[in-house]
Amino acid sequence: MIEKIIDTHVHIWDLGKADYPWLKGDTSLLNRNWVISSLEEERVRAGITEGILVQAAGNTEDTDHMLQVAVNTGWISGVVVWLPLQDPAATERLLTEKYLPHPYFSGVRHQIHDEADPRWLLQQPVIDSLKILADHKVCFDVVAVKPVHIETALDVAAKVPSLKMVFDHLSQPPIAAKQRFGHWGELMQTASRHSSFYAKISGLGTASGNPTGWSKDDLRPYIEFAIQHFGVGRCFCGGDWPVSLLAGTYSHTWTAYREILAELLTAEEQQQVLYQSALNFYSTKTQHKADKVWK
Repeated sequence: MIEKIIDTHVHIWDLGKADYPWLKGDTSLLNRNWVISSLEEERVRAGITEGILVQAAGNTEDTDHMLQVAVNTGWISGVVVWLPLQDPAATERLLTEKYLPHPYFSGVRHQIHDEADPRWLLQQPVIDSLKILADHKVCFDVVAVKPVHIETALDVAAKVPSLKMVFDHLSQPPIAAKQRFGHWGELMQTASRHSSFYAKISGLGTASGNPTGWSKDDLRPYIEFAIQHFGVGRCFCGGDWPVSLLAGTYSHTWTAYREILAELLTAEEQQQVLYQSALNFYSTKTQHKADKVWK
C-alpha cells in the first residue's frame, strides 16, 4: 500500500499580489486567481499527502506569496522560488539572508521557456549564480520545452557539475507526435547519464496534444522511458495544477500516473518514485523535521 505521495509541482497565483506576464492575454481558465484551498477536494481524492509549490513568476512577490501560503497550509512541505540569476550578488544575498533560513525553501526555478534566448542559462552571470546554488546545495528546476533547452541544460551540467537539476514535465516529450522517442529521447538519454539530472513526471496530459481524450496508454511509453534511463531513484511526480486542468481533472492526472507506475514497478519502487526520490532532491519541511534541523 502506498502511504505517502508528494506532488512536486503545484502552482498558485494571485493577480493582485504579483505580476504574471505569461497570463496577459490568456483567455483560458488559468487567467484568474488560483488559491490552494481550491485544490483540497481533488487532492484528497487523489491521495496526495504532501506538496511543493513552484514559482509561476519571475519576481519576489510571487515567492513571498507562496511562502506565506506554505506556512498556512498543513500539507505543503516546500517552495521552489525565483531568484535574480542575472545578478549573482543579489542571488547570493537573497539566498543567504532570506531563503536558506526559511524552513519551506526547497529550490529555485526560472521560466527559461519564456525567454527569447533558449540558451538564456548560459549567460556568464547566470552560470555564476548557478554555481552559488550548487555551493549551497540548492537544486534547480529546468523548464525545457524544446530540444535546445535540454542541450543547454547539458552545457550547464558541464560548467556546474555539482548542481542538481530536474527536468520539469519530462522536457515535453513528443507524445502528440507519437514519436518513440526521436531527438528528445536521444537528449534525455544523454542527460540520464549525468547523476545530477532528475526527471519530473508531470504535465504530460497537456503535452499529449489531446487535452480531452488522452489516456494512460498515451503517457505510459514516456514514463517507462524516464524510469528505464533515470531509474526510480531519480524520478518523481508532479500534478502541475492548475495548468493540468487544461487537460482534465487533477485526480484524473494522478490516477493515470499511479496506474502506470503500478504496472511498471514493485510497491517499494512506486513509493520511491511517489515520495522518497523527491525528498532526496528537494529540501523540504519533512526532511528538515527528519534531520531535526527545525524545532
